[in-house]
Amino acid sequence: MKAVERSTPKCSAGLMEQERIIAEYQRRACEVDPELYAPWNAAQCLMLSERKRVAAQMLHRLGAFPRREHLCLEVGVGSLGWLPDLLSWGVPACNLAGIELKQDRLEAAKFSLPSVDLRCGDASQMPWEAGRFRLIVCSTVFSSILEHALRMRVASEMIRVLAPGGVVVWYDLAVNNPWNRNVRRVSKRDLLRYFPEFKYNVTSITLAPPIARTVAPASVSLAVALSAVPILRTHLLAVMVRSLA
Repeated sequence: MKAVERSTPKCSAGLMEQERIIAEYQRRACEVDPELYAPWNAAQCLMLSERKRVAAQMLHRLGAFPRREHLCLEVGVGSLGWLPDLLSWGVPACNLAGIELKQDRLEAAKFSLPSVDLRCGDASQMPWEAGRFRLIVCSTVFSSILEHALRMRVASEMIRVLAPGGVVVWYDLAVNNPWNRNVRRVSKRDLLRYFPEFKYNVTSITLAPPIARTVAPASVSLAVALSAVPILRTHLLAVMVRSLA
């Protein structure tokens, strides 16, 4: 009886956190100008192309670039996410999978990628067997989770479905957004806590979005130059290799 009493608040807190995340996504869908993330937005193009290029280089240097036969998963697909990048790297749609908390965002992804194994659900309880995936991509997911315990459960589940020797590509906020209390940064120390016993390659990346949105429409070259200044970068990109043991 005591064990039930201890576990119930954790489950309730996790459910409340998921409901808060869904409500925040719904608020943003109503209040945030969709052109901020449109494919013709210069700042968005700069951010996406940089993270794809740097991630590919990091994977290649570690000898961990995905092969055609590797099974790959994206945690937090959004409307599309990294899956098109994985396709462009040569991984066929039949070897791709993704999980997304919001049904409407998942449906948008399914429309574009009907052959990908896309599931709507909670990333702390994924429907795949242990050790299934060779590569897992997780982008701006943990910064949307404010509750430490839920972050830990999602990380634990990612480790469960990742094969020994598999790789996690991680991209997320490294600094807090003073205008948005519904996100919280993920530090290098946090990464070590969430994914122990991994081999890490971590770099700062992404020109601060307010600066990029001001500068990039006028001069992409200037925005690229500014992104070389570490203090102006707001995100972490990490390639983490799980031990074989």
